[in-house]
Formats: sequence, structure tokens, C-alpha cells
Amino acid sequence: MKLATLKDGSRDGQLVVVSSDGLWALDASHVAPTLQHAIEHWSSAAPQLLALANALNTGDVDQRLPFDPARAMAPLPRAYQWCDGSAFLSHGALMQKAFNLEPIDGAETTPLMYQGAGDDFIGGRDDIALPSESQGIDFEGEFVVLVDDVPMGCSAEQALTHIKLILQINDVSLRALAPREMRTGFGFLQAKPSSSFAPLAITPDELGDAWHDGRVHLPLQVQWNGQWFGQPHGAQMTFDFGQLIAHAALTRRLGAGTLIGSGTVSNAERSAGSACIAERRAIEMIEHGAAKTAYMRFGDRVHMDVLGSDGKSLFGAIDQRVVQAQG
Repeated sequence: MKLATLKDGSRDGQLVVVSSDGLWALDASHVAPTLQHAIEHWSSAAPQLLALANALNTGDVDQRLPFDPARAMAPLPRAYQWCDGSAFLSHGALMQKAFNLEPIDGAETTPLMYQGAGDDFIGGRDDIALPSESQGIDFEGEFVVLVDDVPMGCSAEQALTHIKLILQINDVSLRALAPREMRTGFGFLQAKPSSSFAPLAITPDELGDAWHDGRVHLPLQVQWNGQWFGQPHGAQMTFDFGQLIAHAALTRRLGAGTLIGSGTVSNAERSAGSACIAERRAIEMIEHGAAKTAYMRFGDRVHMDVLGSDGKSLFGAIDQRVVQAQG
């Protein structure tokens, strides 16, 4: 099942089910007005949403409308909680080597995670409006899971059962602002502006055999200004999503609608490229002694997509420009 949220002038948008081929949509607001409502009432809402999806896929509906990704908000336009991990340790290892950083104690056994802002997510076709190019504008391709209510102390195995939807995100970062915030020990704030989401949130079964061991076993295709940038594979997560959820829930419950991110998709193999500019710059520093690739400029475009075995987009592509924010 594929779900999306369409722009309707409200903060939370209109929930729709989307056909498997991504071409058609069907209003689902009579089942759940928003995705947040759906996830809070998943046991009753999911069967009804699935029935709508099945009818849409078989053509047994009269009210379908063409699905326009440009009309899509983030599937969950605002979340009560957004926790982003760093589950691909190859990414951290590159950063440590490039900047001569001390290894983080316990990083190979305990996931790294920060709590970000979830009040203003943007759609995957919306412009990314930011104040200044000097802030080091970077994209970061990640996978994300949306959970229902998770009890405190949930095991990693149990945590996997709480994953109801999978999403794909461009977790925008401002690299020039990050070092000071990391040194304070308080974590990111200004360095993490609004993140953008691919149009579709999908149930794990939509991935077929590509979803197992709590990981998305598919490459994330990334292009920058129409040029190939990377295709790192999601299977190389050091910590799976069950472990990330369990980490977040160690000392507190997670409310339905919590989003948990994988961190930048990264592979040890250099031939896979990267899902963020900072990683490419780290590789350049290691190999050439200095970074050669600049960060994004206003007018630049980033494209991210994940293709299924049929060659079709699973989440709907992220395709967006960086523009200067207007005061």
C-alpha cells in the first residue's frame, strides 16, 4: 500500500492512497483525514486503506484522480517526534579519517542519534529555501520508518513489528554551521533546516524481498544537477531499524507518528558514490589532501530515487531546487 498527502491549504493536508504504479490517487479522508490520524488508529484504519488501495489498483473505482507528485506534501507534514540515527558506520569512519577525529566511544555497539525538528517538513518537489550559500548547503539521502506506539524498553525484535510505513528523505544539512553545534555537546539546531520527503509512504510489503533484517535492500540513486552522484545500497546499515527504534525507546515510550531515520546511506565501496556532498569531500581530503567539491549553490537541483525490481519508483522521486529564502 502506498499513501501520500496532498496540498489542500491546511497544515496536515489530505490523505490519499496511491496506485502501485504511482499514477492514480484516491481520497482516503473518510477513513483518516491525515496520516497522523491513520497511524494513531492503524489497527482499524489500515484494513480500510488497504481496501481502497486494492480497489484503486484493480480499477474498481470511479473517483480516482491522476497523482501529481508536485501536489504532494511530505507524507507526514509535521511529526511529534523526528529522531535521526547514523546507522551506516562507513560514513562516520570517513569523516573521522578526513578530519582526524577521535573515534566515538561505543559507536560500534550503540547507535548515534539526535532529535531533530519535525514541525515543518516539506514535499519532495518543493524548493528548499535557505538564507545563504555560505552556510554550506548539503543534501543527505536517507531511509526513514514511521512507527505506531512503541513501549518503553522495547526489544529490537519487537520494535520491527511497530514499523508501519517506510519513507525516503533528503535530510538537508548546513555544514558550515554544524561544527560549532557539535562542539557544544547539545547537538544540531541551526545546521538542520527543514527536511524534505519523497511523495510516497509505503508499507514494508511494497518492497517485497528487498525488505528484510530491518533494512531496505536497494540502492538509493542520487543525482546532482543531472549528474550521477551515487547509488549507495541500503543493505549496509550497521544497525537495523529495529535496533534504532529500540535505542530511541530505551527510557521512554515513542508516540504513534514518530519518525526514525537511518542517517546518510553510505557504503564502504567507493564505486557506490555517496548520498551527501560532505562524504565526497571527505574522500577527496583523504585521497588528495583537500576537498575539491563545493557545496550547493542557489539554483542547484538534487534528485533521489529508489527503484523496485520492475524499474519503477517506489517512493516517488525527490526532485528539488535550492533557492534563496525571501525575507
